Amino acid sequence: MSNPGPQSSIGIIAGNGIYPRTFVRAARRAGVQKLAVAAFINETENALADEVDVIEWIRVGQLSKLIKFFLREGVDSAVMVGQIAPKNLFDLRPDVRTMLMLGKLRERNAESIFGAIAGELAKEGITLLPATTFLDDHLPKAGHVFGPKVKDKQLEDAEFGMRIAKEMSRLDVGQTVVVKNGTVLAVEAFEGTNEAIKRGGELGKSGATIAKVSKPNQDFRFDVPVVGPQTIQAAADAGAVVIVVEAERTLLLGLREIQDLCDQRKVTLVAMNHKP
Repeated sequence: MSNPGPQSSIGIIAGNGIYPRTFVRAARRAGVQKLAVAAFINETENALADEVDVIEWIRVGQLSKLIKFFLREGVDSAVMVGQIAPKNLFDLRPDVRTMLMLGKLRERNAESIFGAIAGELAKEGITLLPATTFLDDHLPKAGHVFGPKVKDKQLEDAEFGMRIAKEMSRLDVGQTVVVKNGTVLAVEAFEGTNEAIKRGGELGKSGATIAKVSKPNQDFRFDVPVVGPQTIQAAADAGAVVIVVEAERTLLLGLREIQDLCDQRKVTLVAMNHKP
């Protein structure tokens, strides 16, 4: 599902966090010979430059510079990996091409902006691949993943949380909820996953369950649910005992550290298939 076949070169639109580094290493293992990275100033880790073949530093909104860089490097396939801080998405300093693109949008949110960027890349013959490309081993299958074995009561909350999170994601409110004993404690919105977890933990005190899912029509080219070490740490700090993610539709980044944290902090990570 996430391997497009042999690729001699690939362009990487790299945001922040460990996602770009994880993708780069997976692409190398898959035999990609040339990795050309469009990196964002004040977002992308500087150390990424040491692991790729060529890197171009741009500001958010410099679409023309990004496309010219990929064309110059002979890139015809690209991926978007890593986050861009929301404040940068809503404080764009766009070039002319970006302004023209944005002017055609009825709504300006992350999904519509990234979708429009994919359209601009396609005009130049650059195909945007799923952000899960080469990362199948980071997409957990249904069942227990890490941490203590899940208990029956926790499993009930996990299934409940999954249903609520799916409905919230359908409404485009958020993709994470915190529940306890069949009660919704917190729903993620603009503040992000970790802040929603913190808020839910303050209300639930201890023993809460966190559910994180994909949207019903998730575009995996640029919008993939992710759980990393920070998520596990935030859950443990909030007193949560279970994190349930959607099987084969959620990326786990930093697998070794996630496993260690789940064992140390007694947080269960489980993957489930959504049941409509």
